[in-house]
Amino acid sequence: MEVYLDNSATTKSYACVAETVSKVMVDDYGNPSSMHMKGVEAERYIRWAKEVIAGNLKVSEKEIVFTSGGTEGDNLALIGAAAASRRAGCHIITTCIEHPAVLQTMRYLENQGFQVTYLPVDRYGILNLEDLRCAIRRDTILVSIMHTNNEVGSLQPIEEAGALIKSINPRIIFHVDAVQGYGKFRIYPKRMHIDLLTVSGHKIHGPKGVGFLYINEKVRISPIVFGGGQQKGMRSGTENVPGIAGLGRAVEKIYENLEEERAAMYGLKEHFIRGVLQIPDIRINGLTGEKSAPHVVSVSFRGIRSEVLLHALEEKGIYVSAGSACASNKAPKPSDTLRAMGVEKDLLDSTLRFSFSVFTTEEEIDYTLQTLYDIVPMLRKYTRH
Repeated sequence: MEVYLDNSATTKSYACVAETVSKVMVDDYGNPSSMHMKGVEAERYIRWAKEVIAGNLKVSEKEIVFTSGGTEGDNLALIGAAAASRRAGCHIITTCIEHPAVLQTMRYLENQGFQVTYLPVDRYGILNLEDLRCAIRRDTILVSIMHTNNEVGSLQPIEEAGALIKSINPRIIFHVDAVQGYGKFRIYPKRMHIDLLTVSGHKIHGPKGVGFLYINEKVRISPIVFGGGQQKGMRSGTENVPGIAGLGRAVEKIYENLEEERAAMYGLKEHFIRGVLQIPDIRINGLTGEKSAPHVVSVSFRGIRSEVLLHALEEKGIYVSAGSACASNKAPKPSDTLRAMGVEKDLLDSTLRFSFSVFTTEEEIDYTLQTLYDIVPMLRKYTRH
């Protein structure tokens, strides 16, 4: 049996998405900037995808900019907003458990002369709103908080944070990295006081290499890619029409039966947690149940290196992660998120992430649990102390 439990890293595309992408690549392959009919056909896909996404978010179509994914979206949002607001101040706020696409961009902005405050989280990986309130200064121009943590599934109080920020200074720009939360929850930027929202296609059963950034029409940001002036100059370059069409179809599909499919994932998560807790000396990192994301479980197995257990599961056809996929070409290293949550030092290198999707079955969960029951005691037996 093959069991894929690394859906926080990437997801299997819906069949309808693959069909849409193929049709655009093979039949409707025109450049959307061309004036002839092939170009017009391609442009229709872009307009249609904008309509789908804008309708889903309850925003205007002109507020959607297509990107190559979450990393570019975060870079455009943060660098663009900071550059456009520099005269108003130089202070930025984020949390210490953000994705590297945010944290590394913050390091870049620090090198450009901006001051960044990194807010702590509690043992469940959740921001304290009072810490946010105290961090806001007269020269604060930008706040960036992720919706759903990619490693432990913690949910941040986004709507409350947005309301707090705007009550103190309506001109502060609020960015939310929703790469892990979009497609799992209904997100309405206007209601939640979100100015910039980052989404990636391959996390919602869409294509890799495409995503979008919502930009509130009242917010000014500077582009970071220059060229032919596509997308009203906000993101130059020929649009990835097959990817954009596939993204639009994925958004349609994943929100068709969102509540039912999310409830099913919560059920699988509860079933998995109940089963894995039968193993001695393990720890579930973060909250469980509906106070957390429906698709992510972080488990520390005391006495076993995560890399060893990951490959032992792989030999049984089970694919999981040792943390964020952002460093997939490197050996696993202790997680900054787990450190920030105060996880014991001896568990930092003993943690795996199991992440589910709409395609995950109870049979796959049972097989994974039985495999863990078999191999964890064996690996512990041969671990040097």
